[in-house]
Amino acid sequence: MFSYISLEERVPQTHPLRKLRAAVVALLATMNREFDAVYARRGRPSVPPEMLLKALLLQILFSIRSERLLVEAIDYNLLYRWFVGLNIEDKVWDHSTFSANGERLFNEELARVFFERVKHSADWAKLTSDEHFSVDGTLIDAWASHKSFRRRDDDQTPPAGRNPAVGFKGQSRSNDTHESTTDPDARLYKKAPGDKSRLCHMGHILMENRNGLIVDVENHPRQWHRRARGGAGHA
Repeated sequence: MFSYISLEERVPQTHPLRKLRAAVVALLATMNREFDAVYARRGRPSVPPEMLLKALLLQILFSIRSERLLVEAIDYNLLYRWFVGLNIEDKVWDHSTFSANGERLFNEELARVFFERVKHSADWAKLTSDEHFSVDGTLIDAWASHKSFRRRDDDQTPPAGRNPAVGFKGQSRSNDTHESTTDPDARLYKKAPGDKSRLCHMGHILMENRNGLIVDVENHPRQWHRRARGGAGHA
């Protein structure tokens, strides 16, 4: 009937997650208006956006490779429960519910608001400067097969079968004429001459070099390939 185990007492005072949690809680307290806008008014209770965001931070910090494993770890790991804000008696969400709520609640706009609040905190603490920046790009592999990269004007029905054989020999394929049928935002690109092309997205990162902090992030699934063909950018 009663629990005598305090998660607050189980986490060492010197644990590095304590300072991070305090900073995250303070930032989330400034986002009440944004969170109120995404809370469900009807239907089954959803995962609170605050807990959802803190759980995703755990996934990044501890390199947990899937949301299924993340939810499982939160269930038995007292440190994770404490960080997210669950009591020891609270039931952890089903992984499918967590994933569905992640897609619905934690959208790009909400993530951008949280990112901007973190950046403003760093600016206030004088942890950033405006003296030296660099821009880096990374390729994010798309969940799409090369076989789905077909001509835009191709109205033929794809070959039957789960993994049909498709031959590309002698064919010229480009982002201007072709598009993936399973991920239309993906683009065919390669890192360097001679490297193999693959379907991917491009992420851009603006780094403040004096303190090593990321001050801006953008993902341009439809625009980045045009920039790449136009030449290198600068800041």
